[in-house]
Amino acid sequence: MTTTSALLATYPLHEGAGTPVLLLHGFPLDHRMWAAAAQALPEGVRAIGVDLPGQGHSDLGGIPPRLEDVADAVHRTMRAQGEGNAVVVGLSMGGYVALALAERHPGFVVGLGLVDTKSTADLDAARANRLRIADLVTEGQTLDPVLSMPGALLGTTSAEQRRNLFPLLESWIRAQSPSGVAWAQRAMAARPDRTPVLETFDGPVAVVVGAEDQVTPLVEAEHMVHAARDGALTVVPAAGHMSAVEDPATVAAAIGLLHRRVAERTNPPRWPWQYRPASTR
Repeated sequence: MTTTSALLATYPLHEGAGTPVLLLHGFPLDHRMWAAAAQALPEGVRAIGVDLPGQGHSDLGGIPPRLEDVADAVHRTMRAQGEGNAVVVGLSMGGYVALALAERHPGFVVGLGLVDTKSTADLDAARANRLRIADLVTEGQTLDPVLSMPGALLGTTSAEQRRNLFPLLESWIRAQSPSGVAWAQRAMAARPDRTPVLETFDGPVAVVVGAEDQVTPLVEAEHMVHAARDGALTVVPAAGHMSAVEDPATVAAAIGLLHRRVAERTNPPRWPWQYRPASTR
């Protein structure tokens, strides 16, 4: 159980009505990474950004480094704002939180968007590396161990044609706190395999992956699509692990389609006529 009732910082990223799209950011960033994709959403789709604990303007507030507790904090924040449910979309770490939300609060999550992420747990080497970086950041109270991450997060096409994205991502990383970065690494290292969540989730699932993503590559995306009951895959050309930043329009289109699929399930179309057998006309 969570040990705090603190609420997270939230931001209206796109105006609309009805069931919102809740956008959960990747590591080590904050809600700003979703701004361009949110603005490209179809007209009328409401989008809300969240700063996860220790990131952006959200305090850690005593939350343990567990994604289960992060999911509870997101759910508590949304309920405090009167949101009964949402289409939850997460990129990278945000995808891990989205799956934890679907597991712990299934009535809240009516659609899942999993962008450049995976449902499986870290392998031992990756887990050890996360904990190593967390220790370095904590001991030195410095962000130096993660400042080179844009080179791994962005695809080869971005390295050649979108050089402006490198300083942009670095500026977002520099805005984070060492304590929040270390906390997030420890939380991600502790996460379990949540593929079974996809196998039982009743709503539609949109899986999006950059064609040049080397962090969570296509094979991970295909694994999630095959596990989901109602999954759809979008491969974003010429994009890496930050597809929502590298090609926001394509990612927004996939999210818009997911939102429409949810709306059609929740509010099926009302036809302008009703069929009657000939004998009753």
